[in-house]
This record gives sequence, structure tokens and C-alpha cells, in this order.
Amino acid sequence: MSVVTIREVAIDDLPAITAIYDHAVRTGTATFELDPPDLAEMKRRYCALTENRSPYLVAMLGDVVAGYAYAGSYRPRPAYRFTVEDSIYLAPDSQRRGVGTALLRELIARSEAQGYRQMIAVIGDSANTGSIALHKRAGFELVGTHTNVGFKFGRWLDSVLMQRSLGDGASNLPRE
Repeated sequence: MSVVTIREVAIDDLPAITAIYDHAVRTGTATFELDPPDLAEMKRRYCALTENRSPYLVAMLGDVVAGYAYAGSYRPRPAYRFTVEDSIYLAPDSQRRGVGTALLRELIARSEAQGYRQMIAVIGDSANTGSIALHKRAGFELVGTHTNVGFKFGRWLDSVLMQRSLGDGASNLPRE
């Protein structure tokens, strides 16, 4: 098995990232998007995240992009500024190879280093047991399930909410 290498996303990674997300949109319920965004839209999203200095990572297995992850703003209102939401997507042939674990571990570390205090996982579909287990192993706790809030592939889907404290969490006030 190849060693997983994690690094910051580069603009040249976007075609591979777009292909990974395209597959997730077309075949899975991890995202509730119905139409896969094209490369131009994925570049716009990349620019928005990196301009905001959000952690945006890629996992490499050898010289192949195996997955990616980022921590974006949880909500746009200023009171949420210390909370991020994680997103992780893997190439189909990279699942169950430690890629998701490596990405999430590094995403947590970088988010803590930037001073974030909470990370939220919004997991599409309560049947997404792999993502739920990944987050649980990383210290996330289940905080709730919104039942039947998404409709994709001709069926209703739940949205599972999980949360993990980062750094000092809520034990003291953050530095502004």
C-alpha cells in the first residue's frame, strides 16, 4: 500500500478534484448537490476558500490525487467566526486506505493552528456509515440528525450533524 502524503491544494490539482467531486455528486449522497460543478466553478470555490485562508488539502497516493478536504466557514454571520465545517471527498479507489483519516487528522491540526474552536461535520445521508465512523474515530460526537431534509436519487435523505472541539474549545475566550 502506498504512503498517503498530505499537502496544500495547488491550482493544478483542480481537474482531479473536479473529477472526484463529479463522481460524488453523480453517484453518492455525501453531497446533496444534484448537478456536478464544472472546472470553472470548482476554481471559483477554490479561490474563495484560499482567499479566506481556509485549510484546503489534497491527499496523494504516489503521484495520484486520492482525495481532498477543506474547512470552510460554518455560517457567514460573524458570531460563527471560530467554527468551521469540514468537507472530505475521496476517489472511489482510494476509500478504506487511510486517506480520509490522514486528511481529517491534518485538517483538524491546521484548523486548530488557525485558532478555530469548533469543527462541524454535516454528513449527507444517515446511511453514510463510513463518514460517520471516520468522524467518530477523530473525536466527533453526534449532535443530531435532520430527517428527510434532502431528496436525491428518488428518495429522502437525512443529514447527520457531528461536532468536535478544536484546541481549547469553549474552555476560554478566543483571541480576537
